[in-house]
Order: sequence, then C-alpha cells, then structure tokens
Amino acid sequence: MTTIETTSSLLNCDVCVAGGGPAGVPAAIAAARNGAKVILCQDRPVLGGNASSEIRMHIVGADGSGKRGSALATETREGGIIEEIRLENAIHNPQRSASMMDFILFDMCQREPNLTLMLNTCVTAAQVESGVIRSVTAERQSTEDIFQIHAKVFIDCTGDGRLGLEAGAEFREGRESKAEFGESMAQDAHDDKRLGSSLLFQARKHDKPMPFTAPSWAKRFTERELHLRNHAAAGDTDCGFDYGYWWIEWGGCFDTIKDNEMIRDKLLAILMGAWDHVKNGDPTDPNYPNPDSHGASHWALDWFGFVPGKRESRRFKGLHTITELDVMAGSAFSDAIAYGGWPIDTHPPEGTDAIDERPAVQHEVPYLFDIPLSACVSCNVPNLMFAGRNISATHLGFAATRVMATCAVMGQGVGVAAAYAVQQNQQPNTLPQNTVAMRAIQQELLREDAYLIDPLNDDPRDLARSAKLSASSEQPEGKAENVLSGQTRATHGPKGVAPQRMRSGVHRWMSDPAKGLPASLELSWEHAVNIGEVQLIFDTGLHRVLTLSMSGGYTNLMQWGQPQEETVAAYKIEVERDGVWQTFAEVEGNYLRRRCHTAEEVVSSSRLRLTVLATHGLDHARLCEIRVYPEPAPGFLQSAGTEA
Repeated sequence: MTTIETTSSLLNCDVCVAGGGPAGVPAAIAAARNGAKVILCQDRPVLGGNASSEIRMHIVGADGSGKRGSALATETREGGIIEEIRLENAIHNPQRSASMMDFILFDMCQREPNLTLMLNTCVTAAQVESGVIRSVTAERQSTEDIFQIHAKVFIDCTGDGRLGLEAGAEFREGRESKAEFGESMAQDAHDDKRLGSSLLFQARKHDKPMPFTAPSWAKRFTERELHLRNHAAAGDTDCGFDYGYWWIEWGGCFDTIKDNEMIRDKLLAILMGAWDHVKNGDPTDPNYPNPDSHGASHWALDWFGFVPGKRESRRFKGLHTITELDVMAGSAFSDAIAYGGWPIDTHPPEGTDAIDERPAVQHEVPYLFDIPLSACVSCNVPNLMFAGRNISATHLGFAATRVMATCAVMGQGVGVAAAYAVQQNQQPNTLPQNTVAMRAIQQELLREDAYLIDPLNDDPRDLARSAKLSASSEQPEGKAENVLSGQTRATHGPKGVAPQRMRSGVHRWMSDPAKGLPASLELSWEHAVNIGEVQLIFDTGLHRVLTLSMSGGYTNLMQWGQPQEETVAAYKIEVERDGVWQTFAEVEGNYLRRRCHTAEEVVSSSRLRLTVLATHGLDHARLCEIRVYPEPAPGFLQSAGTEA
C-alpha cells in the first residue's frame, strides 16, 4: 500500500480571518486596506456564505427591506465595503447571477495586495499559549495540504465559531430566560432551542406544462399545514417561485452544527414536499390532483440548495453582550464600530412543523442601534475577535444583528480595529476602553464611509475642514457647507436615530436644478496648502433597497442593472496654480459612492474646485462629503493620533 503524505506549510501574517461570508470578506478587506498582512481562510469553494451561489439568500440589513427608508431623511442602507459590493453587483451583474456575486467578491479580494485568499481551507485547530492564540491549523482537502498560520490577531467569521471553539473561547447556545438579562421577550426558562436552517429553490417558467413527481420520501403538505406560510407563485418581496420560500426552515430543536447533515436531508424532504404541493395540489382536497392549483403548471425547478442556510448556532461571550434592551432602546456605546436596524426577528424552532405559528415574528426596533466593539472581542481570549452571527449577544439581541448587511458592517469595523491593534502592538481586548484607540478606529471607519451614529469627522489632517466653501448654485436645504457637516447621510427621519442623538439636515450639497449642470463646488484657503489626495462621497440613494436577489418582485423595488439615479456620473477636480486651473482628476462613468483621487506629485494651491458634469438621472448635483489630505492615503494612525 502506498502512503500519500500531505504537505505542511508555515504561513505568517498580521491578521488571520476564518470565514469568507458577508462578515469575513469586509473584515479581511478592511484590515488589508489599513496596512495589515491578512490571510482569509474560507472552507467553501466560493465566498459569500449565506449569500453565495450555494445558498442564495439575499443580503438584508438595517433598512428592513425597504421598511426603514425615506429620501433625504432616513437613509439606513449600509455604507462602506458592503455598499461597494452592492454597487459593483448592480452594475456588473444586471443578469442577477448568483455565481457572478461569488466572482465579484473573489475579484475584490484578488485586488488587495495585502490579502491572501485561501478557498476550500478550513481552520481545524488552534495553538494557544498563556491564553493567547499563537497560530491555527488549516486544512485544504482538495490539495492534501495542511497549513500552520501564525498571526497576531485572529478573527472568527465562520458563523459556527469553529476558530473560537478550537481556541477555547467561551460561548453560549440556545435561548436565555427572562431572568438572565432582564429581557421581556425571552423565555420563562432557558432552553437549547434556536432558529432553524433553510434551503432555497429557484424555479423557471416554461412555455408548456412541466409535470413534477415528488420522491417517495418527500414530506406531504396539506393547505391547512401551510395556511400561515405564503406559497404563491409571486408573493411578497422575499417569497415566490423565482426565489424560493425562506420559511422552508427546520432543525431549531436540534444541534444545528452536529446535526447539520440530518437537518439538510429533512429540509430537502420539506422543499420537495412544498413544491409538490404547489405543483400538484392538496391531497385532502376533493379536487386533488389539481395541476394548476397554485398557478404552477408551467413552472419547473431550476435550482435548489444542498447547503443549508444556517441562522443560529454558537454565540461567543464577549466583553459586552448585546441584549433586547440594547436593541430596543437604541443604546449608545462609546466603542461603537457599526449599527443595526433589523427587527428582533424570531422564528419557531420547530420550523414547518409549527403549523399554527407564523414562520417569523418581527418586533420592530424603533431606532437604529449601535454595535460595540466590546461585543466582538472574546472575554477570555485576548487576541480573538469575531464578526457576524456569532458575536456576543443573547438570542434576542442576535435576532436583530444576525442579518448579512449588519454582519458586513461589523466585519469592516472589526477589520479596522484588528489592523489598529497590530500596528499599535496591542491586544484587541484592550481597545474598547481605550479612548485614543476608539477615536482612531472610528475616524478611520468614517473616512471609509462606514456610518456611525454619534461620531463625526473631526480628522485634524483633513484640510477641507479649514477651507471656505462656495458653490455655483445651491438649494436652501442643500448648502455647500453641508459637505463639511461631518456626517454623510440623513438619519433624522422616521425610524432613523433616536431623537436625543439626531442631527437634522440632508448632509450634502445639492445644486439648484434651475441652474442646470455643470455645477461646481469650490474650496479656498487663506494660504496655499499641499494637496495629495481628494476623497469624495457621492449620493447613492441609501434610502432605497439595493441587494442582489433572485426575487423579481423585490428587485422591482430597486434600481438594478444601472447606476443609482442620484449618483454623479462625470466630474473633474481642479486646483489653481499661478492663476490657472489645472486638472487634478477627471472621471466619466462613475457609479460608486466613495472615490479617492491621489496626485502623482503633491500640489500646492489655495483653491480647489469640483465640477459635476453629469449625473445618472437627477437634474442637479449632489455631494455628501469632500476631504482633502496633504499626502496620499493618510491612514487612521496619522489622522486620529496614536497611543502615547
């Protein structure tokens, strides 16, 4: 017998991220963009987690799928890296391909020089010394390789918490009792139940009847058993034959990790049974079989998942635990790195077996709420951080923070914090109570257009803050000076931020439509300044839903396959030198929200002008923020101070 030996490789980095889903990808990119050498291990062949082509759940977040949004008043769609991902998909994936979403995430990782992506690679062990993780073991079965990855900071974005488990991090499972955290919506007694998992499907309509015969092991449904579950051909924004039924859910009464294979098999039986029901009718109905009982006669299954979309498993214990009270009160945290706004969204653990319970009960949260860094750092492993559905939260706190866009913004926040910890040679568990550190981290997040409720841009290196502003035209509520408000969105409207934290205004310059385009905004200084980088934040309609979805009804609420109508399409930046305006940057075909322009050589000037030449639909120019730095890529350490 021939023995095949695996190859073992020793790898070194600053930050090791385990898990390449909607939290892990932004965490890895954010850390890499802030100078850390990053290795991202993903145990699947594609990135995206529950949003990948293997599972295909659409990414939702604080906007509540359109329930929390109002133009120029309540702009709650997440910014930063997740907005970049959404805009790239809207333009480069008009066909709404799940595989193209995989590729866009892959491409974004490939473009980061400080990021090494390792697909099909699972973290299976951790080496801990004196309570600190020194390295992890990662296995890639496809190449028979074993890797030893040494890092200073480790981030668990695996959802199930595999890295943290191996490192001995404390965690909790199940649903807490009312008494444990004083939560009014909690159970009277603690139990081990949790939210179940789901399998989605996609069906396609044909020009002829498409019969379906269910397998013998499929679950049989009656109309009575589905009376609380929408199973129409085209239902609300997240149900229908083209997207599948998220309520095909089961397994919450079992261990969603150890019993995952059994849960998958059961979900396939439920999926086939649900499709059999809509195709062939109710066996208890006297008219059965009715080949068009639900308008499904010409529809056929085109795809269905074999990887369960998992909602809940382990939740780590952090320095703070997010609870129902934090979410419902919109509590403020000095160490906030992200925000949420999704409802406390609970499901019956029995899933489709709970025929007389609604598949989801959503308790709307009144305002946007903070997610603190202290909920993303282990309470007992100093250099372990986490982002995603495994953060430190009770079952009810988790129910509002588990959705993927919220996971993405906390991933970006954790990634920035990890890079800061590396550069300052500090352990992550020291950061939340360090005011200098938190100011630096929050200021960098704001520079990256990641919205935080309370902090404003007060970067002393931002030269725009000391400039005098003027515009060729402006609207009464859209003054030129708004681009220096320190906030890049409006959140004062209905279901925005709590009144005591509210800052009114649109927080952007808006030119006068009557004056038309071009329209210009000018910055001037009393004395010449060095200009090395100019950053712009444009309006991308953050009050409106925007996410890749297989649901045609949901996509109809969006501006998909095109740039957002508010966004500036063409512009130029000029600086005045010796009385002559010289081009600093000129762009056509822009569709992004955040644009950074770096000079080949630093320019000395006392005047800078942005001229908007065209938009993608609006009759006037909009700009949320302009920043000017004396040198390229200042980074958060220089711009916000370092530890003394």
